Amino acid sequence: MAKRFILITDEQWAKIEPLIPQPKASPRGGRKPIGNRACFEGILWVLRSGARWKDLPERYPSPSTCWRRLQTWEVQGVWLRAWRSLLSELDEQQALNWEETFIDGSFAPAKKGGDASEKPSVERVRSGWWWQTARVFLWECPWRLRRPRRSRSPKRRSKR
Repeated sequence: MAKRFILITDEQWAKIEPLIPQPKASPRGGRKPIGNRACFEGILWVLRSGARWKDLPERYPSPSTCWRRLQTWEVQGVWLRAWRSLLSELDEQQALNWEETFIDGSFAPAKKGGDASEKPSVERVRSGWWWQTARVFLWECPWRLRRPRRSRSPKRRSKR
């Protein structure tokens, strides 16, 4: 029997499991849905290794199952709830310094991409995860942006 590689401990899974809805069986019948933990670990393996989905080892569910579960969870807002839960737990433990918190979601383009003069594909848009993260960051950040003050200078700007 193959050795099972564990990416998350039982303690960690106990915190994550309540945030993920259980997969429902198909009304048409068929196989029982694969458990959330196996799919979650498959997703973690791909994210951690940076490998392609089709390179997912056989000890995890099929790549298409893991990918579909990832997309379903994104649509259902599972990642957003998990992120909020983690932040609230860390905040309760006073493990976060909110004065020095920032978020960075920058990515480097592929070196062998299309021609620079090529019309960009309509399909190349920001992912839902990026927009969810940006929305939460902007609406739930603890500080508010101040409106710029009007100049108190007696001189008026010239209108050009």
